[in-house]
Amino acid sequence: MTNAVQTPEPASPQQANARDLGEFVLESPSSFHAAAAVVRRLADVGFTRLEEDEAWDAAPGRYVVVRDGAVIAWIRPEGAIDGFDILGAHTDSPGFKLKPQPTTGSFNMLQAGVEVYGGPLLNSWLDRELRLAGRLVLKDGSERLVATDPVFRIPQLAIHLDRAVNTEGVALDRQQHTQPVWGLGLAEDADLLGHLAERAGVPAGEIGGYDLTFADGAAPALFGLRQEFLASGRLDNLSSVHAGVSALCRAAQSEGAAASSDTSRVRMLAAFDHEEVGSATRSGAGGPFLEDVLVRIAGDRGPEFSRLLARSWHLSADAGHAVHPNYPGRHDPRVRPLMGRGPLLKINADQRYATDGQGAAKVAALAEAGGVAYQEFVSNNTVPCGSTIGPITATRLGIRTVDVGVPLLSMHSAREMAAVDDLWALQRLIGSFWGVRGEGPGA
Repeated sequence: MTNAVQTPEPASPQQANARDLGEFVLESPSSFHAAAAVVRRLADVGFTRLEEDEAWDAAPGRYVVVRDGAVIAWIRPEGAIDGFDILGAHTDSPGFKLKPQPTTGSFNMLQAGVEVYGGPLLNSWLDRELRLAGRLVLKDGSERLVATDPVFRIPQLAIHLDRAVNTEGVALDRQQHTQPVWGLGLAEDADLLGHLAERAGVPAGEIGGYDLTFADGAAPALFGLRQEFLASGRLDNLSSVHAGVSALCRAAQSEGAAASSDTSRVRMLAAFDHEEVGSATRSGAGGPFLEDVLVRIAGDRGPEFSRLLARSWHLSADAGHAVHPNYPGRHDPRVRPLMGRGPLLKINADQRYATDGQGAAKVAALAEAGGVAYQEFVSNNTVPCGSTIGPITATRLGIRTVDVGVPLLSMHSAREMAAVDDLWALQRLIGSFWGVRGEGPGA
């Protein structure tokens, strides 16, 4: 496995940004690693980490707090607060999660017991080397992050043993056909948790629990005639998390050593866990994490807090769909967003996305101010629409919300693809949302 995303030099700003996203993905094979990567990047530009069970400094400044696999960071301005400008995203991706008693196997092959997480394209995980990553929780309650090398693989049945596969498709039993192999031997002689404990540098007997998921083991890569595409795991939705943390770093750097002096609004990144399974957890968008942080920043839940929320905006950033050139009939016949033409403004009549007329006008103004092109997205009436954290946050807090995101192909595959121009434009749109101009990583 390579440890860097390669592209010919000199790279354009768009390619440099995509390469930096690739490095972020490599750092973030699980939601817990993604939250830690956000903290590391923000610490480099002067953010102070806070702990939820401690008193918080109310002074203007830059702060970040982590709850499990979720992370919230913000810049508090000088003086009175006029509102919150929140960029929402999520740190998890669909795939597989390690079950209890995970060491299994048969026919002299070691396997891992897994449970399907969210709605992955199951066939995309076949014949691909995989990493296992997440957190180990010790019996004393302390935690250790751990990630393996690409040592797992879900082998596909050979065509000689399934002659109809190319005409009838791959039919996978979610229990029987998705257990990855990771070595030779007998299950009773092996210990997958012991291997993970060794990598984490802790005694195997001290592991009391764990939250571990699988991720694509191949490094992200630029490809295409002019290196205009990025292929990577977890673009849904680390593409938005990366754009948000990069823009927030630029916001912090543009202010020098002091907190914000040119705005009375709190600029905030809120990256939640568990979006792919409904968000109804303590670290999901349906939980209390964001509200808890907003209340602690505002000081109380009184009438002024309600007024602050009424003056606030939430830009919900999650990946969307570009028109697929091999399946154009699955898309709306009129509204047809293209790869490389800018991020999406996501609209749905049933409010599966939170965008309304006010939100559409907000994005139009931000795009104009930031010099960014964008595209509208709406589903074909015969194809059910997905959803995001946008409607959840709007419902929970009443904050005006609009849904955006980069267009992808192969969404929910183990390895998705995006256009480097779209990734770059999303970061610039978020920068415009926070009143920040200028360039992003690598520029």
